[in-house]
Amino acid sequence: MTATADVLAAVRTGRVGAVPGLLKPLDAGQRRALLADLKGLRAELRASGWDRWQERDLMSPALVVAGAGCHTGAAAAAGWIGARDMRRWRQHPTNVLLDVLAGREPRWLGDLAHRLAARAGTAAQDYPLISELVRLAGCPMPTTDGCVEGWAQAVGASGNRLTRALREDPHLAAFTPRLFETAEPVGSFAWRCDPDDPHHWPAALVCLATEGRLERAVLLNGCVARLLRGGKPAELKPYQAVLRALRPTEEEEAERAADWIAMTADAPSSVAGDAQRTLARLAAAGRLTSPVLAEMSTAALFRPEKKLVRAQLVLIRQQLGRDPAAAPELLPALGEAFGHPDTDIQERALNLAAAHLTDDPDLRAELADRAHLLSPTHRARAVDLLGPAAAPAEDTGPYRETLPPPPVASPLAPAPETVQETAELVAAVVNSRTATVEEFERALDGLVRHAHRDRAALAEALRPALAGRWWLDPEQSRHYTSELPGLEHVAAAVLDQLPTGTPPAAFVTWRSDCHHTGLHAVVGARLDEAARLVTTRPLPFLLATPTVETGSLDPHVLVARLAEYRRLGAEPAPVDFAQALLRVRRDAEAIPGATALGTPEGHRLASWLGAAGQPAPVTRRTASAVRYAYGSTPARLVLDTGERPTVLAEFPAPFHESAGARKASERCWDGGEDALLIAVLPEDRETLAAWWLPAVISCAVHEGRDGTAVLPSITAAGGPVGPALHLAVATALGARHPEDRLRAVDALLTLAGRGELDAARLGEDLAELLRMGTVKPNRLADSLRTAAATGAHATTWAVLAAALPALLTGTGTGTRTGMGDPRGAGELLATAADCVEQSAAASPDPAGLAEVADRGGRSRLVTQSVRLRDALRRNRSVSTEDE
Repeated sequence: MTATADVLAAVRTGRVGAVPGLLKPLDAGQRRALLADLKGLRAELRASGWDRWQERDLMSPALVVAGAGCHTGAAAAAGWIGARDMRRWRQHPTNVLLDVLAGREPRWLGDLAHRLAARAGTAAQDYPLISELVRLAGCPMPTTDGCVEGWAQAVGASGNRLTRALREDPHLAAFTPRLFETAEPVGSFAWRCDPDDPHHWPAALVCLATEGRLERAVLLNGCVARLLRGGKPAELKPYQAVLRALRPTEEEEAERAADWIAMTADAPSSVAGDAQRTLARLAAAGRLTSPVLAEMSTAALFRPEKKLVRAQLVLIRQQLGRDPAAAPELLPALGEAFGHPDTDIQERALNLAAAHLTDDPDLRAELADRAHLLSPTHRARAVDLLGPAAAPAEDTGPYRETLPPPPVASPLAPAPETVQETAELVAAVVNSRTATVEEFERALDGLVRHAHRDRAALAEALRPALAGRWWLDPEQSRHYTSELPGLEHVAAAVLDQLPTGTPPAAFVTWRSDCHHTGLHAVVGARLDEAARLVTTRPLPFLLATPTVETGSLDPHVLVARLAEYRRLGAEPAPVDFAQALLRVRRDAEAIPGATALGTPEGHRLASWLGAAGQPAPVTRRTASAVRYAYGSTPARLVLDTGERPTVLAEFPAPFHESAGARKASERCWDGGEDALLIAVLPEDRETLAAWWLPAVISCAVHEGRDGTAVLPSITAAGGPVGPALHLAVATALGARHPEDRLRAVDALLTLAGRGELDAARLGEDLAELLRMGTVKPNRLADSLRTAAATGAHATTWAVLAAALPALLTGTGTGTRTGMGDPRGAGELLATAADCVEQSAAASPDPAGLAEVADRGGRSRLVTQSVRLRDALRRNRSVSTEDE
């Protein structure tokens, strides 16, 4: 056996420790020849299937070491060592690599170290090797983001000896400033950032700064600069922790006053709050001038966070107490608070202005110019305080509601015209995780059409487009024992790629009782029928291909398709035609055309467009609380769907599961491809809403996420709107996560824009959900405040008018006798008052409003109840005068 063969044998058997000794006797020519063999072996491993993963993991470390020893250029060696396909999950053998590279020149080793450090994806993992290469080369340590991450991991692994490890690390001075400059927070640094823990980074860095090993100014400036860059609160937390641990002196804080002002204006709330408190200390110590405080106040009072705004008003009051002469400089900033959405803050700002207002006409004029931003509740007082100039311009025009235009479903593009276009579309859908309804339906229809026209030509175009699919590999297709998923099943039929394996003798499929099961069965039956007919009786085209992106089918188009089938003498496929009926838009004007076809399918379509196609009835009930070992489900409103007799009697068996009477499932165990599943019943919004309600309830009760993702799609579908969709929207308005609540607001506004919203029904559903605790008032307040902010004040008030009595009469959650007001109830009242003031609604007071308003006190619920009551009274008075 030759020397190079010995190396290859060691690589193939994974004997990584033997590689350096086997390489050392080889000359340059032998190493070049060996390198070619190693590249071939690497290509072989990369092309191997998943079933050879153990072989790849065995050989990869030795392959890396051997190739590193054979490369002569630092760039090529770095590319070989840093390649992701040869490292898998384990770290490279650093000591063995150093052994095989030990004979290289220091300059070469330094070049290699810096090239490895420049590889963003692997530098952190390769830090031990990079560090040793730098030591051998005597060159400067590279400080790329990846190296900083690797360094922090290495010293952080010392655990409770972090301070000692940092003290002894030769690269401390080079890496510490970079902790504050990386694009993303360094992992180890962010994980261990408790400022009060002596074994975490903040205490360790402060200790080293005290010892003089680090410059205190570097740490302070690094923290401040990183906080000024902004980011998510979780990303900024480690830098806040270091700053707190440093405990800046008054002098250090005063030097950075401009930075604290910038943070107060733009940083996330937690960072802005820290900066605001720092500035308050400086102001109390006389280190903050009134002009600077005025600049800060203008920015801080513009923020939406009530806590920050209230704190700034306190700071202004304290400064005016110390220096009354500063009023002309500080009071103009109060104009920003006049426009705050919280009327309590408006009142505080107005009180502060009243307490310190001077006779300066310019100051009064400036405040009066901003007084129009005040709520009507405070405008009269502003006029008394600032004069007639504070009165807003009279608006004599009627209120106009702003609603989004009704969405118009986009028509589907025609089926692909050529086999090449069809093959490309099929490959795109097969390789995509989120194919749209349009992409899926056009690809399926293209397969059917071109298999009918010229199956051989279609197969010729399809085979190279799907060349990477595992079931086309004869070696792997032996594992193919059942139907392929999705379009691949039809594509395999076009290619005559039948299963080569043997199915197990007894195979039982577990199926859940959630709605996904029945809908998946319909989708699967369509694909199975199309695949079967491709090889036996190719269809000219599909009847069920929708005409718009929602999945709906124009009935006149279906009549035309059936007429073309009659002309061609083609027999409709049962599953395809049944799906077409479920998708067809109900339009009585198409019935004569369907009847005139004179075919059985024409008569079935005419009957379906009449009474036979009525959606399944939906009934509402209250499900009692259920306790499980893993948790509990509180009492909640659920929806049951009835059966569709025509579907059960006349449709193929795969449709029966989705057409039978179904009680609400506790939760959905299946899922995925929601858009394709909705497209099975695109003209039955009520059934869809009932079946997806468990996922929506999970977002409100179990703090699930993304359960409302289908709500906008269901809302935009066809069919009547009834109790199911309204209940789903109402429940989603109380979802835990903001993105889920935004989808609910989108659905609410879509219904309102289409004239399909029953605001009273939605409000009554919300009242019931509030009583049961399914929806929390604070979450609902956020949702309805967002809806109102779009300009839908009248719509939002109509919903609130029906929902508020559940809170005001003491029947809402948390309002029983002896208990405090539920969290968020005051916010709901504030939103209601905003809507009434903006829309000039003159409706009667909701039940219980007068009693709460007369309760007395300064709670937010009481003050906003008074505001709402007064606004309704004013509007009714104006309405009476107009009459």
